[in-house]
Amino acid sequence: MTEVAGVILAGGKSRRMGTDKAFLTVGREAMIERVAAELRKVFKEILISGGDEETGRRLGLRVIPDLIKGGGPLSGIHATLIAAQSDKCLVVPCDMPFLSAELAKIMISQSEGYDVTVPQHGDYLQPLFAVYSKSCIPAIEEALNNNRHKVVDFYPRVRVKYVSEAILKAAADIDTVFFNVNTPFDLEKARIIDKKKKKVRRVNC
Repeated sequence: MTEVAGVILAGGKSRRMGTDKAFLTVGREAMIERVAAELRKVFKEILISGGDEETGRRLGLRVIPDLIKGGGPLSGIHATLIAAQSDKCLVVPCDMPFLSAELAKIMISQSEGYDVTVPQHGDYLQPLFAVYSKSCIPAIEEALNNNRHKVVDFYPRVRVKYVSEAILKAAADIDTVFFNVNTPFDLEKARIIDKKKKKVRRVNC
C-alpha cells in the first residue's frame, strides 16, 4: 500500500473562537493533542500545517509553513504535500476532537488509485478530512495562483474518490466524528458529547 502521512491543519486564525482553539481542552486533553494521539495509532510520519514552532515542540512534531501565502487550508495542504516523505497525506483539522484512527484507516484503504479520497456525509463533502496525493500539487498550485482558495476548486482536475456514508459508518459514528469546534458554543457542545461518550464506555465495560 502507498505510504501515507498524517497532517494536522493548525494554521487557522480562530476568529469565531476569539482565541487559539487548538489547545482548548475537550476532556483532559487539548483538541490538537487528541487528534495527534489518534494519528499516532496509524501513521509513522505526522506533520503540522501552520501553527507555530511552540506547537511543534509541545507535540514533538514538525511544523510546515505555507509556501503560497493567503490560501487558507489549501495552502497548508500544498505545503505539506511537498514536505512529506510519503506519497500521500491524510489531512485532518486540529479542531475535530472525535476523529478516530479506525476512520483514518478506512480512508487510506479507499485511496488506492485516486489523487483525492474524500468523505461524503449527506449532501456535504469533508475536504479537510481527506487523503491527498503528491500528484495533486500542480492542480493545487494552479488554483492558488489564480486566487481560487476553496479546497474543492481543484477537484475537477484530478481523480477523486467519494467515500459513501455506508463505508464511513462501518468505522465511526459519523454524526460526531466530523464535529468541528469553531465557536465557544461548539466547544461546550463537544465537552458534553465527550462526557456522554465516556459514560457509555463505563457502562459497557
